[in-house]
Amino acid sequence: MKEYQAVIVRLTRHQREDEDALTDLLNERSRGGWSPTMMTQDGQRLTLVFAREAEGER
Repeated sequence: MKEYQAVIVRLTRHQREDEDALTDLLNERSRGGWSPTMMTQDGQRLTLVFAREAEGER
């Protein structure tokens, strides 16, 4: 069984800050066993959905 986590990142007008925030988020979730499975973006925010095997299923 999988568990999911959705994260909404509010984008700024500063590309470098957005890149750093996204990199930090992806690295943090990866260390926790999460893998990105879906991403959507509009003008001001990025929504990422992560998935991993449920703790009891590992």
